[in-house]
Amino acid sequence: MTTTFTDETRERAREIIARYPADRSRSALLPLLHLVQAEEGYVSPAGVAFCAEVLGLNKAQVGAVATFYTMYKRKPTGDFLVSVCTNTMCNVLGGQEVYDTLAEHLGVGHDETTADGTITLEHAECLAACDYGPVMTVNYDFFDGVDASTAVGVVDELRAGGRPMPTRGARLCTLKEMAVQLAGFADERDGAVADGGPGEPTLRGLRLAQQHGVSVPGFDPNTPIRSKAEADKAAAEAKAKAEAAKPAPVEASAAPVKGGDGASAPTGAAGVAEPAKPAEASGSTTRDVKAPDDKSPQVRTAETRQPDATVPDVNSAASDAPGTKVPADRTGTAPQAGDARAAEAAGVAANAPAGDGKPAGDEAGAQERNLTEAKAGTDADGAAPADANETGAQK
Repeated sequence: MTTTFTDETRERAREIIARYPADRSRSALLPLLHLVQAEEGYVSPAGVAFCAEVLGLNKAQVGAVATFYTMYKRKPTGDFLVSVCTNTMCNVLGGQEVYDTLAEHLGVGHDETTADGTITLEHAECLAACDYGPVMTVNYDFFDGVDASTAVGVVDELRAGGRPMPTRGARLCTLKEMAVQLAGFADERDGAVADGGPGEPTLRGLRLAQQHGVSVPGFDPNTPIRSKAEADKAAAEAKAKAEAAKPAPVEASAAPVKGGDGASAPTGAAGVAEPAKPAEASGSTTRDVKAPDDKSPQVRTAETRQPDATVPDVNSAASDAPGTKVPADRTGTAPQAGDARAAEAAGVAANAPAGDGKPAGDEAGAQERNLTEAKAGTDADGAAPADANETGAQK
């Protein structure tokens, strides 16, 4: 089925892409996937094609991202995604019991949707709220400290058209409405935005620290937080103070000593010319050449490896890669141009590709011999059946 996306969705897609530099438009893929999910309720093949079209990608590239993140649903999903944490902490506190009860009550399993299209149930590996376990979320809004009874009450209210209030955060919205927010657009509903303070379990560590007088050395809770302008000003003053504290550079009193070619020779601390140091040998058949900075790492690597050196001998004027040397045999002759390819071909011929039941490089004759010896109950040395099996495995 082909879906034609609305003009509003296309306009929002252009707005999303405009948030990123022209040569980085691919970064808009994640919010665009949320955008198509906001219209269809999931990322359909048509949604993948739409994202590929507006970004100039192919569908395989878009599909690779859409299948990687669990927040992108690849099949129709209910209005409310109910996720129950069944990971270690919540599980110990009863998370699995909550999930099992909901599955039986709703008549669906993991990643399945009720017949009325209202609720999709899933078990989650972790919802990052261990201090409130067991927890479940409805469209990523938290219901803390739930048990089987309260969880059933929440889903029943949702199926009846209600919007139960989450433990933390704003009023519930549908999955499509949530996807609009994740795409980067404000939710204009009444009560869509709400503040929520930290709960007592989260503050427990702070309470214990205050109770026992534990704090970072020199910590002052009344220290005001500086604005960015104040912080930048303080950093500039510290930098100026550090520059002022640096010792003034010492100027050379003696005139530079000329070298044999008339050029200035390097001088030491006392103004005396230092002898020129001999150039270090690089081992290369030609002089080292610094690679240009605009070369990609892949090009540099390929040039450095240079597996098929084309120099005929060590006295050739042909250039090898910077910083490398052409290997020579004992006679001082460099390998010929096709040696690397010939060696590779010989290795491939000696190491046949893997078949259905044997690893690459294994000899079929040896396997058959081992099986025959094991079946006969003895090996070539007359070993017992158990020993034969062991010997065959070793071979």
